[in-house]
Order: sequence, then C-alpha cells, then structure tokens
Amino acid sequence: MKLRIAIQKSGRLSEESLKLLKDCGIDINNSLNKLKAEANNFPLEIFFLRDDDIPQYVEDGVADIGIVGENVLLEKNKQVKTVNKLGFGKCRLSLALPKDKKYKSIKDINGLRIATSYSNILSSYLKKQKINAEIHEISGSVEIAPGIGLADAICDLVSSGSTLLTNGLKEVEVILKSEAVLISHKNLGKQKNEILDKLLFRIQSLKSARHNKYILLNAPDNKLDAICKILPGMKSPTILPLATKGWSSVHSVLQEDQFWEIIEKLKANGAQGILVVPIEKMIL
Repeated sequence: MKLRIAIQKSGRLSEESLKLLKDCGIDINNSLNKLKAEANNFPLEIFFLRDDDIPQYVEDGVADIGIVGENVLLEKNKQVKTVNKLGFGKCRLSLALPKDKKYKSIKDINGLRIATSYSNILSSYLKKQKINAEIHEISGSVEIAPGIGLADAICDLVSSGSTLLTNGLKEVEVILKSEAVLISHKNLGKQKNEILDKLLFRIQSLKSARHNKYILLNAPDNKLDAICKILPGMKSPTILPLATKGWSSVHSVLQEDQFWEIIEKLKANGAQGILVVPIEKMIL
C-alpha cells in the first residue's frame, strides 16, 4: 500500500515541495520530465502535475494527497480536506492599479475592468465589499493588461512586488494571503491515513525546528537561577559544569520570535560565549 502525492511539476512550489520530502528523509527516484516517481524508503508515490490540476486529482482520488497553494485551492473550490499549512511558497493575491491612478479606498474600484486569473476569488471578494466591477479572466501575463488597454486594474499574485513596478503598477489591496498547504482526499482508508500520519509527524518535526534555535552559553554558577528563569526551553535547560570552577555551560532551545529579547536578558545576567545553532529536526 502506497500513499499517492501530487506536487507541482514546475513552478514556484515544485522545488520546495521536493525539498520538504527530502528533508523528511524520503529518497525519491526521479528523472527529468518524468510524470511519476516512487520513494525508495517510504510508501509514497509522487505525481508531477500542473498546480491547477492538483485539487481535481485529489478530489477524484487519483492522488490521495497534494501540495498546492491556498490561492489555487480556493479558486478551484474542490471537495478536499486541508491537512496542514506548510510555511513556504508565501505570497499574496492583490489588486493593483497603474501607479499614476489615485486610490483612497476599495470604493475606487467601482466600475473598473479588472484582469485576473483568479475570477472566483476576486468575484467573492468584490461581492463582500459591495463593489461592482467587470472581471476579465485571462491566464498568464496579467500585469500587462492595463498597458495594452484590456483592463483598468489587475488582481494577481505578488511576492516582492518587482513585477508590478516593472509594469508601472502599484499594489492597493491585499485580497488573500497564501502559502503552500497539504491537502487530502476526504475519504482516505485506514492504511493510507496511517501513512499520512507518519508523513505529518516528520513534517511537524521540521516545522518545529524551523521556528526554534539551539543555544549554548557559559554562566557563573551564582547566576544560574536567574538565567534558568529567563530560558523557557522545552522542559528545563541542561546545565553542565565547566573545568573552570564556579562556571557552568547551559543548553536550551529558544523560539525565534523571542530570540533577541532573551539574548539581551541573558547577557545582562552574566551569560558569556553565547552560541546559537540551527536545529534540523525537533521531535516534541
């Protein structure tokens, strides 16, 4: 029994999806331009597909699970289950106007022609905002639509915003924040769910590691109580005596969003020789 996963054959999520599987310890036997591959050390079969097709394949049960952007998932609106947000492929779906056009609020979109590849998401958004606009659905090169007179505005994916600037556009409203998600068929059998749980366990260990750092420091023994109160750790810091009398080495784990604030407090309490090491995997 193998779990079948659909990932993007090429594009912004392809490389990171393969890296995720590799970081999970899954060895994939694949060659270029191959549409299907198998893992050598995990019960997984990989399909390489167009991102737009992945939700349909998962809904139909041709693939059991898939990795796809939330933007595609919402646009296609297929009957699948979102299992996990993966933390990569982050972008936003935004409205953009020519940079010389004045914009104060979403009301300025009223009556405009908007070019997009995401007509369903855009239509739903405009309806909620009570905005009446004309949607032109096109695929690819959406950003050139205002320049050639096809539309007055666009709704498209934005990462850095450089493509908008190159085409004389400015971002005015964020409609959706998107990232890669793991989706599954709604009715996986028991055996496939068990394989999926094993995969999710590995993914979670990677995600936990991504947001934490391993920290080592030297501290005078008379400051250990104060330092241990500062360090959260998974349970409690590890303390080892140093060769130099009256000093100890303290090991712990810090969340990245607390990092600099805690480092400053540690230094103020006598910590020295602070080393920070990335964590590859973290099993909670």
